[in-house]
Amino acid sequence: MNYQDIITIEPGKRSGKPCIRGMRITVYDILEYLAGGMTEAEILEDFSELTSEDIKACLAFAADREKKLFVVSV
Repeated sequence: MNYQDIITIEPGKRSGKPCIRGMRITVYDILEYLAGGMTEAEILEDFSELTSEDIKACLAFAADREKKLFVVSV
């Protein structure tokens, strides 16, 4: 999944948080809905401007960020 075409970061929008296609819906918002138990279908029903690809892009973005994290041992 190439999320770079879907996830955008603009300094003046939502304090520079990663958003979906320039909208004010953040990756965090979608991840929080999913973690809270909402299904993809429920999210798409509540936010008609979103697509299934948008949700997959949020997951791919989060997975990529997780992959880049590392812990420094003291």
